[in-house]
Amino acid sequence: MDFNKIFIILDHPDESRNIGAACRAMANNDIKHLRIVGNINDYDIEHIHRLAIHAGYIFDNAEFFDNLKDATKDCAISAGTTRRRGKNRKGKLLLPEEFADTVNNITGSAKEEGGQKVAIVFGNERTGLTDDQLDLCTIGVTIPSSNDFGSLNLSHAVQILCYHMFRKNSDYLTGYTPLPLERLDKTVNTIADSLQKIGFFKITGRPDMEQFWRSVLSRAALSESEAQYIEKVFTKAAGLASKNQANQNAQEE
Repeated sequence: MDFNKIFIILDHPDESRNIGAACRAMANNDIKHLRIVGNINDYDIEHIHRLAIHAGYIFDNAEFFDNLKDATKDCAISAGTTRRRGKNRKGKLLLPEEFADTVNNITGSAKEEGGQKVAIVFGNERTGLTDDQLDLCTIGVTIPSSNDFGSLNLSHAVQILCYHMFRKNSDYLTGYTPLPLERLDKTVNTIADSLQKIGFFKITGRPDMEQFWRSVLSRAALSESEAQYIEKVFTKAAGLASKNQANQNAQEE
């Protein structure tokens, strides 16, 4: 997913503090393009920066537009966020995870050329997006919430949508790169050597044992540190077993 092609659009937000909190939510998820339908003079920049913490630069670089149509005209799709359903509210509302798949397909990869911009539109805190505003959007997205209290804070809604897109980026799915089989074979060999030293199996049984551990550990997708820890455990266990056997032999003599 190319985060540089994702544009968060706030249509006439009321609260300056909500804009700042939305900037922080965007920065948490590596999304940095903000567009606001409204007049910059209507907002308290000090309040925005106070809530944005270190993400104030997102507001400082924000683009302002007179209307939603102009704010989305260079995007391939514009997704209107709404919690209300009805005959005038788009036929199908995507869930955040479904929408993230769509964004991933449209924006493409940051490492390759191509892909198009995507706009995600959030309405006013009090009223949300009106039917007329939704008509200007090409698809609808909804965040399931309680029937008793379904209204989400603007920045919370921004956070949820941005997070689902953030999670689609494979760079953040794991905190490490799983070991290739060539490196994993070193761990398997250490395990087999250690088990053989303590007499766990006969030499003829080693290939089956190695195949077993290779299969199990490859499915576990070990990190380098995990592989090293396993190697240390088996090496130490074999050493202790040899030491205990030597002590026992000495006592018997």
